Amino acid sequence: MDPAFSWAAPLPATVPVFPLAGALLLPGGRLPLNVFEPRYLAMVEDALAAGRMFAMVLPDPVQSRAGGRATLYRVACLGRIASFAETEDDRYLVTLLGVSRFRVAEELPDSPRGYRRVRADYGPYAIDRTEPPSTTGDRAALLGAVRAYFQAQRIEADWAAIERTATPTLVTTLCMVCPFTDAEKQALLEAPDLGQRAAMLVSLMRMDSVGPGTGSERPS
Repeated sequence: MDPAFSWAAPLPATVPVFPLAGALLLPGGRLPLNVFEPRYLAMVEDALAAGRMFAMVLPDPVQSRAGGRATLYRVACLGRIASFAETEDDRYLVTLLGVSRFRVAEELPDSPRGYRRVRADYGPYAIDRTEPPSTTGDRAALLGAVRAYFQAQRIEADWAAIERTATPTLVTTLCMVCPFTDAEKQALLEAPDLGQRAAMLVSLMRMDSVGPGTGSERPS
């Protein structure tokens, strides 16, 4: 069983958050991070000292910035530091394993070391801590959408590796690595379950499979 889905320890009520545009973490996914800003270096150090956990959250580009800082989407994903390395120029290279989504109940005062924190409500997302189904929807339709999307977006891929990858892992990885907009990534994050996330992924890929620069637009 993937450790992300066998997590038995209590989840933290107060969670440090790393707001980062373009970075989507999903339960069971692994997100590489290059951390260099001082307050987030401090956040990683504090996490390593206690529980190894912090959350990824996308800034909401539609909402106004309060006090010069980005407004956050209300659903985020808790992660656990699976591995890390320190570089010679004082950065952290971190791999974060997605554990569970949560709703941001409220934003708390910043930590004494300057990073943002929230109070987390995990109640709506208990499904994230159960093993996902071994299959998710129509795999042939998914692979067809992936091929058309990658061709249209001129993305090279190891197709043998893709075809060997279990469908739940493939869906999670594609959602995280494909160059969707932040609003689309947030919609994928908030999908009720893996099956609905897979269906949304296929729809997004099909919309984008006409290729870049053709003048096509997503519905607003």
